[in-house]
Amino acid sequence: MARRSIGWSLLAALVAALPFLVRPYHLDILIFLEINILVVASYRLMTITGEWSLAHVVLMGVGAYASALLAKRLGLPFWVSMPAAALVAGVLAYVLSFPLFRMKGFYFLIGSFAAGEAIRLVWIRFQDPFGGPKGVTLIPPPEIDLPGLGTIDLGQPVRFYFLALAVVGLCLWVMHRIERSRIGLTLHAIHWRDILAESVGVDTRRYRTLAFIAASFFVAVAGALLAHYVGGVRPSQFALHNMLYVLVWVIVGGTRTPFGPIVGVTLLTVVDEFIREFEQYRPLIYGVILIVTVRFLPTGLESLPTRLRALLRPPAAS
Repeated sequence: MARRSIGWSLLAALVAALPFLVRPYHLDILIFLEINILVVASYRLMTITGEWSLAHVVLMGVGAYASALLAKRLGLPFWVSMPAAALVAGVLAYVLSFPLFRMKGFYFLIGSFAAGEAIRLVWIRFQDPFGGPKGVTLIPPPEIDLPGLGTIDLGQPVRFYFLALAVVGLCLWVMHRIERSRIGLTLHAIHWRDILAESVGVDTRRYRTLAFIAASFFVAVAGALLAHYVGGVRPSQFALHNMLYVLVWVIVGGTRTPFGPIVGVTLLTVVDEFIREFEQYRPLIYGVILIVTVRFLPTGLESLPTRLRALLRPPAAS
């Protein structure tokens, strides 16, 4: 227990010191990594029911667009527009759940893709209010008013790093509590024994809908963070190829524990930096990583420590 506490303390100290130790370019990468960690963690909340969606990144875009328009058109502060945008995404997920959860498995996957593309085409088609293909620009950065200090701009990289760290950390804690609750245990039961769960009175469709709404809510928070940091949002940011990268991050990391997707997105973010000069080969490299992972680590990188311990354990005496 003491070693674990020391380990967590050292990790917290490293995370807090990182923005002062890296170059501005790498600080941008760290901020995007924080946002992507929330994306993959919220996606896992959906996958623990056994369903995989292709609309997750589009629902992130719903949060980005909603927060951007609320802040730019209505003048709402970031602290209001971000949770409001998450609620908008949650309501939209609830509406989409009626047609989507009439399907399961592969059909749900394709249905979610169709729903996501329909939403994206609306953004492209309507110049007002979504800005068409160019999207929404000049989104105001987060600000906070402190007595005696005036208005502080939180859009500066170092300040935004800690803002995103706090928001993402809070969301991860809430998702952890959800998974450890009775609701979370029921979601796991639906994944592994949905027919048995139904036989004891569990409304599986209702719980899948709840997971879909919760995942959409949290990924919309990530979308709002992205929009207010970058200062612009456009439909191409939420296209299918971006969703496929999320799938690779999650599959490579694993979905059995909350740490799996975080490990996957962190490792592949580092890999991205090494292959930046070979951008045209990025899909090929990702494909090879995915194939190798599925072949040798079907449950993801999170299972690697267990496998290594099994290999290093001395054979039992006969």
